[in-house]
Amino acid sequence: MEHHKDNTLVQRIAKLVKQNEELSNELKQLREKYETLLVKHDEYEQIVNKYTDYTKVKTVLSTGQEKSLKFNMVTVLYANIHGFSEILPEMNIDLLSDQLDQIFMHFDEIIHEYPIEKIHTIGDSFMCAGGIPNKNITNPIEVVLAAHRMLYFVKDFSVENNSVWEICLAIHTGPVTASQGGKNKIFYDIKGDTVNTVSRLESASINGTLIISVMTYELVKEFFDCEYYCKLPVKYKGFIDTFTVKGIKPELSENGLGIVPNQKFYTSFALIQFHDLQEHILDMLERGLTSDFYYHNIKHTVDVVTEVELIGLAEGVTDEDILLLKTAALFHDCGLTVSYDDHEFHGAQLAREMLPKFNYPTALIDRICELIMATKLPPKPKNLLEAIICDSDLDYLGRTDFIPVSNKLYEELKVRNKIGTLNEWNQAQLNFISKHQYFTKTARKLREVNKQIQIERIRNLIV
Repeated sequence: MEHHKDNTLVQRIAKLVKQNEELSNELKQLREKYETLLVKHDEYEQIVNKYTDYTKVKTVLSTGQEKSLKFNMVTVLYANIHGFSEILPEMNIDLLSDQLDQIFMHFDEIIHEYPIEKIHTIGDSFMCAGGIPNKNITNPIEVVLAAHRMLYFVKDFSVENNSVWEICLAIHTGPVTASQGGKNKIFYDIKGDTVNTVSRLESASINGTLIISVMTYELVKEFFDCEYYCKLPVKYKGFIDTFTVKGIKPELSENGLGIVPNQKFYTSFALIQFHDLQEHILDMLERGLTSDFYYHNIKHTVDVVTEVELIGLAEGVTDEDILLLKTAALFHDCGLTVSYDDHEFHGAQLAREMLPKFNYPTALIDRICELIMATKLPPKPKNLLEAIICDSDLDYLGRTDFIPVSNKLYEELKVRNKIGTLNEWNQAQLNFISKHQYFTKTARKLREVNKQIQIERIRNLIV
């Protein structure tokens, strides 16, 4: 009996030893798996940290000074590169890191071509914004165009490199609060509902799509083919409509493929951008022209800009011609901020200096400068566009307010000792207007009859 108990105890001990060995082996395997996970975690962290600029964050925190500015119309792009979820053990982490680096470097190159500010790159996400720090009316178009190029680049890159990268992009337009940070003020941070909304849009997108909010859609629908996507719940905003951008409108793209903008696209874009250019030039005139510019003032410039479009449309010129005419009209008296004499020449010089900043090609700038020079008196237009701007510049000769406008020009010349008495001025005006002729059918129809009435009015003023 005693011998049987001893055998049973030995068996139980042997069983416990075996179980302990099994548990030890299992624990060893778990530790090995844990260490493997730690290694992969470290590798992933290195990739993430590579694209997170903590230096900028630390710089802002150390200075403790941020100047926040409110912008009412900013278009924010949020892009998320997908590919890490598809990483397999046999894949080369360094190679994938290099590829992601190439993608983001190309994104930087794309936005550098537009007035778009990079906000940050964190891990596999990329954010940028148009409309800061310089406000402009075209930022929704520019940001969507940049995003469109990013989408195609990632698709082509994945095919060429046989890689796993895919991209989701979302865009929303609205107000933001922007603060400039860093020791040299080299980057921006943006906050507000617009940033939260674009993040929400991105989370609802699928790979290979560019989603825009209805706010952005209304501002770009003339340029891009869009398709309704869904109503999306957004915190504090309820549901907002969203759209996917399928491409550039065929008639605005090279060969109708919807990928590369054509000249018609850029002309339509420039006509919208003209509002920003006009604001810039009118501000320059307001600061540069003294109060004794009684005639050649902002009102005259705006009148000529309006008139060239009116006559141009009536004469049936192209959209590109309208752009040329309006831009030339905007600059035709800018040279007065430099010199009263030969101001047409100085205006053309200012156009050559400023228009490249608004992406006007050299060929168009040359034609604009020719139109500016055509306004030099006496008018001698060589083509229809020159005839239109000459008629617009002297439109007041056939208007009912000719006398008071003419008197303002007299006061302006008198203060500069360029004319004698008012009676001498009226005689000079009579001689000029009697020989003057309008060159376009539209101007002759609108102004010629009334011009003859003004001739009789001047004759009655001469003593």
